[in-house]
Amino acid sequence: MGNRRSAGHLAALFTIIVWGTTFISTKVLLVDFRPLEILFFRFVMGFAALFLVCPHRMKGVGRRQELTFAMAGLSGICLYYLLENIALTYTMASNVGVIISVAPFFTAMLSRLFLKSEGKLRANFFIGFVVAMAGIVLISFNGSRMELNSAGDVLAVLAAFVWACYSILTREISSFGYPVILTTRRTFFYGILFMVPALFFFDFEMGLERFADLTHLLNILYLGLGASALCFVTWNLAVKVLGAVKTSVYIYMVPVITVVTSVLVLKEPVTWVSVMGTVMAVAGLFLSEYNGKGSGNSECACGKDRGAGEEIV
Repeated sequence: MGNRRSAGHLAALFTIIVWGTTFISTKVLLVDFRPLEILFFRFVMGFAALFLVCPHRMKGVGRRQELTFAMAGLSGICLYYLLENIALTYTMASNVGVIISVAPFFTAMLSRLFLKSEGKLRANFFIGFVVAMAGIVLISFNGSRMELNSAGDVLAVLAAFVWACYSILTREISSFGYPVILTTRRTFFYGILFMVPALFFFDFEMGLERFADLTHLLNILYLGLGASALCFVTWNLAVKVLGAVKTSVYIYMVPVITVVTSVLVLKEPVTWVSVMGTVMAVAGLFLSEYNGKGSGNSECACGKDRGAGEEIV
């Protein structure tokens, strides 16, 4: 059990490290691509990669299970990214970064309502939440003044809530007993399906010739294969092993990874405010995780798990 929990923590940490660096690739691609185009291409690529890695099909999926997959795709793949991207057009990126980091709190609240297996929330979770959020505020604004924008900030709150819903749904999906790669692929399928109508409202252009540029190609590969295909599998694995709440607190690390990456890659200066914020965010993470009990079982390999068989996605 100890090895499984360690693997779960490593999976969550790896996922957050990658997700915390994707802003560089996204920033590069935004020069010639619209946000929805990047989103669509990366998840189509991720779906294709998961299918090639694990072409097995699931069998015996009931209506309730199918609905859960569909809701997970709608929330975690389609709505979350659309809300976040639209929020960024209305308000400061720093606002969105802070507000999105509230997702673990929403996850904890929803878990108390819908997931009895997650157990009782300890006082250290809430103390860690306050400490981490204080650190994230320091990192995000770094001495600058916070400028509120009702439309953008509300959209960011909705995005955080939607991600919490996705975390709860992912925990429910893990109880079905199917391999993580297959459940992630099925979630991607529904996410892309729900994304299609939005393509007609946001001036989507296929424009595949843009990938002739090696820089564009490498960055979309990083987002599609790394941040999407691989990282959604590792995140779902972490949720399966650790539970929705314990995994979600790793979101506190995203601003920290962003700061470190900015210093190493973009050569941005280090300030005492960002250092203090980083220390507080990490301390909040450890406080929230301290002395908690993990949960979760079953395998995550591509092979057949209990209840896994063959059927079309």
